[in-house]
Amino acid sequence: MCRDCCCGSPRVTGVDHAAQTERLRAAAPVRVSDCLDVCDHTNVVVVQPSAEDRAACARPVWLGLVNDPDATEDIVARARACGPGVAPRPGILDLYAITPPRRRTAS
Repeated sequence: MCRDCCCGSPRVTGVDHAAQTERLRAAAPVRVSDCLDVCDHTNVVVVQPSAEDRAACARPVWLGLVNDPDATEDIVARARACGPGVAPRPGILDLYAITPPRRRTAS
């Protein structure tokens, strides 16, 4: 989850960033990151599949604008149910789905 310049800052008003991080940690391992380079979608959460599911072709799901407790609870429910890429994503999380930035390569 991004907690750098835009995400996790007072710029996103009305969000208790510490409580959100702890709520997600209660459901699944959470890694806090510096900027994920998707600042147009502040408060970004990337949900990673387990190693076993990734071996079966499951991929991370990027979610942006996760700015309210209901969105956090939707992510928690999904993580507890089966995780990303294992079963179809619930429609409510489609509202938050974003395309990750392309990997940058050295020139």
